Amino acid sequence: MGGKIMISLISLILLVGVIVGIVVIVNKDGNSKDDKSIKVQMKKVHEFCQATEFQDACAKSLQGVAKNESATVQDYIIAAFQNTLDALKKGLNETGKTSVDKKSDPYNYMAVDDCKKLVQFAIEELDDSLNIVAETDTQSLHKYTYDLLNWLSGVYAYQSICIDAIEKPEYKSAIGNGLMNATQLTSNALHIVAEMSSLLKAFNIQIPEDHHDNDSSPHRRLLDFNKVDQDGYPTWFPAADRKLLGKSKEGKGKGGKGGDAGPPLPPVGSGPLTPNAVVAKDGSGKFKTVSDAVKAYPPNHQGRYIIYIKAGVYNEQVLVDKAQPNVFMYGDGAGKTIITCVNSAEFIAKGITFRNTAGPVGEQAVALRISGDKGAVFDCSIEGFQDTLYYQTYRQFYRNCVISGTLDFIFGRGTAVIQNSEIILRRPQRLNSQNTITADGKEQDVGITGVVVQNCKIVAEQSYFADRFKYENYLTRPWKKFSTNIFMENEIGDLIRPEGFMKWPDKDYENTCFIYEYANRGPGANTNRRSKIFKNYKVLSPQEATKYTVGTFLSANEWLPRTSAPFYLGLGGK
Repeated sequence: MGGKIMISLISLILLVGVIVGIVVIVNKDGNSKDDKSIKVQMKKVHEFCQATEFQDACAKSLQGVAKNESATVQDYIIAAFQNTLDALKKGLNETGKTSVDKKSDPYNYMAVDDCKKLVQFAIEELDDSLNIVAETDTQSLHKYTYDLLNWLSGVYAYQSICIDAIEKPEYKSAIGNGLMNATQLTSNALHIVAEMSSLLKAFNIQIPEDHHDNDSSPHRRLLDFNKVDQDGYPTWFPAADRKLLGKSKEGKGKGGKGGDAGPPLPPVGSGPLTPNAVVAKDGSGKFKTVSDAVKAYPPNHQGRYIIYIKAGVYNEQVLVDKAQPNVFMYGDGAGKTIITCVNSAEFIAKGITFRNTAGPVGEQAVALRISGDKGAVFDCSIEGFQDTLYYQTYRQFYRNCVISGTLDFIFGRGTAVIQNSEIILRRPQRLNSQNTITADGKEQDVGITGVVVQNCKIVAEQSYFADRFKYENYLTRPWKKFSTNIFMENEIGDLIRPEGFMKWPDKDYENTCFIYEYANRGPGANTNRRSKIFKNYKVLSPQEATKYTVGTFLSANEWLPRTSAPFYLGLGGK
């Protein structure tokens, strides 16, 4: 405790020192300024920086705006974002100086090349965030807190992914040092946004309250979202999307656990589901590969780009670029249409198997990776062993899926909810191996990232069932410091050990991570013997669990209806 107090005192001294330096700069012409004005400027810098992790870097980044006596709270936020953006651009330039020989070191060559792309993604996302802040009136800024936290979490994750993927120390160090300032400022920006409402109130900015009698009020819309029609869809669900799902009026089902998703999609060429591209290995479609169909995405395309993939095994890595938003792929059903890996922006998939055949002997073997915001995957099978499903960044929703694997087979740094699906644990490589379902990679103590497994069945693969007690099977382990893993309303099989969770090797993340449970059932759901070393483990109340529902955790009312995926927003759904 004494050490922590000493560190805090040193940080405070550094911050005050920088603030004093700013005041000196303001007064360097020798003209005495009004004491009140100086105190206001110092207060603004202090208010903005006190919640950040890197206070010295924060104060330095605000030097320019602090010289302006008439600067508003919004000016300070813009300055924090702009300086982070400038640091990212400088970091990208430094990253470009790292050269790796492709022939002698193909892995690190690819990792460094990917790193450059990831930093470019981060720049683009931060630039969009800056525009939102600059174009929004000060009183309305708080309304964008969720979106800004979502985007900034992705900006931070891109930088971490970039560095983590590089193996060779000299390359990792060079790029890490080049991005250090940008990473610190991104962390600071996250903390500033997390305190948005408090900052506005601290400077007497009146935040208008929503009027509940106004139909456009977000509060009113959330109330309406719980109303459903006779087919189980919310009353506001667009008619075109009902047809897109192929949900007949006679079908009263709401979509249950894996495999119970209602009638199939209507035939190709009928109604609004006419695809933009048809893929078939036998040549009966316009394209023989999924990649070629994606490449045919027209420039400036408006609306959904629908790709129908006929039954077959497509041994290819499919990449959907950021410039190709709103892609909807569907196949002839899980187990019939099979492809390997997807990295996408605003991606929707239905009735497809994503399979990695590397087997349990390999290391990381991702079957599906999504890094775009607002991804929806339903009625799909995602099959692999270690690291099967990678929810890399941003918001993602999975429904009526079958997800199988061994170690950390649902992992990532985004914000994911897996609802009404079947989670299947498979036989590990060695007898002394462990199975873990989730491994979340949240690194900041603010933000909205994490993974929620809701109303799913957690079971052993049939071929593994007889030997399930010969191995250690856990719900989760923390991949990063503030790893956030929530299991609620699931049916948990007896193969899950009573302690429930395992620690990450050689780390003390069990002291800082968050693991929550709510209303789970089944022989593996007893919480009485859960591991005591996880300091933040908690069994949630219904009110606390609501925070991690689809409606709140994914802010689903703003985007999920457009994906055509069946879902429910709260607790206790079907």
